[in-house]
Amino acid sequence: MAVLPQTRASVPPPAGALPRPAGGTRLPSLRHIGPNWYASVMGTAIVAGAGAALPVQVPGLRTATTVVWAAAALLLAAVLAARTGHWIHHRDQARAHLLDPAVAPFYGCLSMALLAVGGATLTVGQDVVGARAALAVDVVLFVAGTAVGLAAAVVVPYLMVVRHRPAPGTASPVWLLPLVAPMVSASQGALLVPHVAAGQGREALLMACYALFGLSLLATLVVLPLVFARLVHHGPLPLALTPALFLVLGPLGQSTTAVNQLADVAPGAVAAPHASAFGAFAVLYGVPVTGFALLWLALAGALVVRAARQGMGFAMTWWAFTFPVGTCVTGASGLARHTGLDAFAWLAVALYVFLVVAVAVAGTRTVGGLVSGALTAAPVPPAPATARTR
Repeated sequence: MAVLPQTRASVPPPAGALPRPAGGTRLPSLRHIGPNWYASVMGTAIVAGAGAALPVQVPGLRTATTVVWAAAALLLAAVLAARTGHWIHHRDQARAHLLDPAVAPFYGCLSMALLAVGGATLTVGQDVVGARAALAVDVVLFVAGTAVGLAAAVVVPYLMVVRHRPAPGTASPVWLLPLVAPMVSASQGALLVPHVAAGQGREALLMACYALFGLSLLATLVVLPLVFARLVHHGPLPLALTPALFLVLGPLGQSTTAVNQLADVAPGAVAAPHASAFGAFAVLYGVPVTGFALLWLALAGALVVRAARQGMGFAMTWWAFTFPVGTCVTGASGLARHTGLDAFAWLAVALYVFLVVAVAVAGTRTVGGLVSGALTAAPVPPAPATARTR
């Protein structure tokens, strides 16, 4: 990842002063803390949210998810503080991140981190802070997360067109991150619909959530063919980026989650004929999309196994194994509610087990990387592209 040169005119230091190294010297450990770190918050928070949505009762699960929610909330505060320090003390690097097509899409993770923690606060955290406080926290994080998500969904594609100009055949699943953020708002907004007074306000929020659903879905349908075409015509992704293939599960699982959760609250927001139509749409949309999500899970899993056999090491991209899978858990749980099929319930449980293991592994490796300093060091330039191999 290249850092763009400074354009500000240099000012000579005072006589006798030591020269200041480029990039500043304050809090150097924060210089390479990029927006991708919010993925760790998303992945942790979804364990709590997905656990609360499971259609089966597991002894001790509620207590465990409450502990995970608290950890996610603390992690959000820590990453927000680190990113604030990054912008204050390393503004040149922060600007370079925005102008880097490989990093800028991760700004969508900020939105999803806020939304995921807010939703988990309302569904799980209320056991600790109380229903009123949990609702207040969720409203604040929902408004902030939605605003940031909509901004990222516009600004990042704008930068890609005007400034980034990515080369043909370089489409990455990372491009989906700013586009899926409004879909997370759609599903999390459904949790707030019953708390709005009946009438115009409640129905308006429901329809706004459907609009966010459509915005994200259609944008995903534009980008996803580019990602698959890149794989077919240019071969597998670089080893470190291979886990990012799991990001495709995000819009698939999150859209299924959204239509099911919106169908749950529709009867209290719109008239009966429309409410029943929303319920039918949740099943008619969710089942086929879940089928495609399982297909992509198999493809992405096979490519990850291939990359692991070729020496894929740990990177922050491993957090892609967490939140996208968590959205498939909540999507399958919603389908289990609306169809009554045990098959969807067991699918949700199986995916949740995978999610917990993935978060445990990614979290442990991340802590190890922080302690060793490997994850806060300057990134190693990528190796030159080589010919496609089997």
